[in-house]
Amino acid sequence: MDQRQKTPVDKKDVIIIGGGLSGLSAAKLLKEAGVSVVVLEARDRVGGRTLTVKGPQFQYVDLGGAYVGPTQNGILRLAKELGVQTYLVNEKEQLIHHVKGKTYPFRGAFPPMWNPIVYMDYNSLWRTLDDMGEEIPCDAPWSARHAVQWDNMTMKELIDQLCWTRAAKEFATLFVNVNVTSEPHEVSALWFLWYVKQCGGTKRIFSTSNGGQERKFVGGSGQISDRMAGQLGDGVRLNQPAVRLTQTEAAVYVETLHGDKYEGAYVISAIPPGLSMNIHYDPPLPPVRNQLIQRVPMGSIIKCMMYYKQAFWKDKGYCGTMMIEDEESPISMTLDDTKPDGSCPCIMG
Repeated sequence: MDQRQKTPVDKKDVIIIGGGLSGLSAAKLLKEAGVSVVVLEARDRVGGRTLTVKGPQFQYVDLGGAYVGPTQNGILRLAKELGVQTYLVNEKEQLIHHVKGKTYPFRGAFPPMWNPIVYMDYNSLWRTLDDMGEEIPCDAPWSARHAVQWDNMTMKELIDQLCWTRAAKEFATLFVNVNVTSEPHEVSALWFLWYVKQCGGTKRIFSTSNGGQERKFVGGSGQISDRMAGQLGDGVRLNQPAVRLTQTEAAVYVETLHGDKYEGAYVISAIPPGLSMNIHYDPPLPPVRNQLIQRVPMGSIIKCMMYYKQAFWKDKGYCGTMMIEDEESPISMTLDDTKPDGSCPCIMG
């Protein structure tokens, strides 16, 4: 008998792979319903793509996902239940649009365009993107009337088709960059239109006030995962990367890199699609699904925080928000990341 057969099997009703917000919230709901559950997390921490770091110089800072706004009711309700408060991101003063080396102060969700031709092109783009999104069913985007046509088109192709001024095309590129951390030629038009619709349309997804960047969590977003993990206790297993998933008629079995084995009636995969390719499946996943995962790259972006002795931008009448159109610039968007009590003045890029 080999060593793997000697390894005891931990039996649960449900095995969850991934200890991010999705995996932990699924485990929380199942436990509250009386279902036995275990969460397998590959890293030495929970939280997934949220990460709050603490330090005496800056108190706390979110290095991962941080912003919430209207329509994100699930995470807002969960935070309230766990006692995590939110605060408004500052946007009382003027914003800045930096383009071609020049700085233009403005107010509102989008910077104004002074050229009337560009202005018409600009407004036509937002209106058309929202109108196209209205055609896409939230729960079944593939059933939209133009689904096949739009899915065979990249956002770059759509932008080139809709815009006829360079200024509008360049800002549309920034719009894609900021919202999905990808280049327009990397994403399907159908997927992007559907994504923007889920977020409430072009204005809401891009806005701070009454939009996607409206609020942050006092103390950091990582608290939400930490508090759920605390409630789950030993139901969360860290440093347990899943490497093998076997499904039979009787049960589902998950084996980790360290040889630990788990048995359950169901498995929930709560990891990014790309990471699921690191698991061996028996029986194998459908080839079409594997091809899909290989063709859906995750976005890539780096967040940078700069701390200052004082919020000099407020003294000059600016809120800290900048939209930067410059291919040579390492930063494309900034927001004020000062603490809600005014301490630790900071700009997030």
